[in-house]
Amino acid sequence: MAAPATEHVRNIVLVGQDGAGKTSLAEAMLHVSGRTPRMGTTHDGKSYLDYDEEEIRRKFTIGTSIAPIPYHDYKINLLDTSGHPDFIGDTLATMQAAEMALFVIDAVAGPQVMTTKLWREAEDMRLSRAVFINHIDREHANFDTIMAQLHARFGSRLGPVTIPIGVAENFKGVIDVLRMKARYFDQDGTTDDRIEDIPPEYEEEAQIARDKLCDLVAEADDELMMKYLDGAEQLTQEELERLLDQAIAQELFIPVYVGSTVIEQGIRCVMKDICTYFPHPRHHGAFRLADGNETFVDANGEPAAFVFKTVADPFVGRLSYLKIFSGTLTPGMELINSRTGKKERLGHLYVMMGKEATDVKSAKAGDIIVVPKLADTRASDTLSLLGSTAIDPLPLPVPQYPVAIEAANKKEEDKVGAFLARAAENDPTLRISRNEETHQTIVTAMGEAAVETLLARMKERAKVDARLVPVRIPYRETIRKTAEAQGRHKKQTGGAGQFGDCWLRISPNPGAGYEFVDEIKGGAIPGGLIPAVDKGVQEAMAEGFLAGYPMVDIKCAVFDGSYHSVDSNEMAFKTAARIGFRAACEKAEPILLEPMANMDIVVTEEYAGTVMGDISTRRGRIVGTDSTDEGETVIMVRVPYAEVVSYTKDLRAMTRGSGSYFIHLEGYDPAPADVTKKLVAEYQAARS
Repeated sequence: MAAPATEHVRNIVLVGQDGAGKTSLAEAMLHVSGRTPRMGTTHDGKSYLDYDEEEIRRKFTIGTSIAPIPYHDYKINLLDTSGHPDFIGDTLATMQAAEMALFVIDAVAGPQVMTTKLWREAEDMRLSRAVFINHIDREHANFDTIMAQLHARFGSRLGPVTIPIGVAENFKGVIDVLRMKARYFDQDGTTDDRIEDIPPEYEEEAQIARDKLCDLVAEADDELMMKYLDGAEQLTQEELERLLDQAIAQELFIPVYVGSTVIEQGIRCVMKDICTYFPHPRHHGAFRLADGNETFVDANGEPAAFVFKTVADPFVGRLSYLKIFSGTLTPGMELINSRTGKKERLGHLYVMMGKEATDVKSAKAGDIIVVPKLADTRASDTLSLLGSTAIDPLPLPVPQYPVAIEAANKKEEDKVGAFLARAAENDPTLRISRNEETHQTIVTAMGEAAVETLLARMKERAKVDARLVPVRIPYRETIRKTAEAQGRHKKQTGGAGQFGDCWLRISPNPGAGYEFVDEIKGGAIPGGLIPAVDKGVQEAMAEGFLAGYPMVDIKCAVFDGSYHSVDSNEMAFKTAARIGFRAACEKAEPILLEPMANMDIVVTEEYAGTVMGDISTRRGRIVGTDSTDEGETVIMVRVPYAEVVSYTKDLRAMTRGSGSYFIHLEGYDPAPADVTKKLVAEYQAARS
């Protein structure tokens, strides 16, 4: 495929709920255009776009695939994205590379949770939108009901440009409102539609849709709009077609199409309008730069592109997905990464179709290409000739689902770490950390499916088995009373012995951490051995007293003791201090402290009561509530972290996937008796 001119490129991101048929729409367009010899299908693992082993096993899209479709002298880059909430980061990053978001809606289920979330994101990006109502041939499909739901949820600027002729098993064609013709399809969608006059029973419905289309499109021209409001006749066909692309680009009109991808019906109409009326890259809005300025797609500028996605291919290595926003790229060109300041050489330029890569000699501004083996380039990086340009990346959702992961074979821990590091480079919503206190590797992801996919790929690609273990909650211990005790250590061996003797007083030190005080008088303990007492106390605090958790907020004073001129040394006094500290703890009412979490939980009003009740069962308390501009309820709570460490899956279950939250740890509260008893029992069992 020769490098198309910028005006002849269309970058369309397919978004919406899983199961609505985004991949099927892309596969249908590929087949109808002649790009593929058959219609790829996801359910039987024969999709051109969902080719990853995990995608085949799970039967839904996990990561973005590209379907470059030749249509006459245009190139349509379809970006097929995931509709699963665990992989929304990849979807949002891909949306930044498109000029148009085509939302695929199921004709039976209607717009669902992910559709609404992604619609709001597209609005924030000022991304033009269109809708394809899919599966209109299914039982219980209802076009009017779905249109009413779309209007209620997304506003009145949506209007049908195609109307179904029949629904469910009676679906046989569409009314093309723009051209006021009926289009009938052959059985497999591979030949041109049969075009006829609109059947009489659909004339009124078609005219109502046409009137709304003209009303909204007229707003793209102020002079024409004034004439239109003054009672001029409806827009002429020429005026309508001249203004439609402007109305779509300015978000004045959001076109709605209808069809069925499974039987490849209603596809050609969408493809034709994509090339004729959907915005091309230069028609799109500005890209925000990191320095606060803006830039537009410029075919004549110096070469520049931003990386919206990276993939670790097991055969080719790292693949970087680039959206070119300036100039022309060619193989062998050297560009500078604005983040690192280093040069990156473009060895090859690929056009990807699923997993198939085709070498190209050049790619122009507005197009999307893939470059292999860039040494130190990550998602969100910008490459340019001088390295002075940097696109401001979109803020991605913060993962809130932590799991602890370890190698099934301890000898393979390094392999696990290396694989996780590479995975985090390719997925910006994946966080990897090492908790030195609990000695665990923590993976924080968007949800269960993301973690399961990570483990499966580790086994498949790195040949390493890993398992999940419970996340260890960072409890603390402290005391509630002042107490004194003696620590005495005496040991006689064949040679020199060991002798240490100290009296300690420990007391609560709320919020002030650990404090050590030397109250020795008269040389009862030589000054050179006092630091050993301090160190022994700190070691004992690190080990904990009740359940093996570090102790905090304790003031310790050494106020008396004795020593032996020959047998006393640092080791002896460290040991004596540990003994004395533990003896004092027994009398100081030691307690367990649990980490507390502050959470902002965002839900629709219908689920607010359910969530509040659930938080109460988790020993949490409601701090307050607020509302968002979208009419959602924000519930502010304080709750023990152990009760919500895996809250992602529970909140999704309660809110049918619509809820979200932000969590951060802040402070400790005394743990209740039942929690303390359980943790103490577990600790003692482990020691025994």
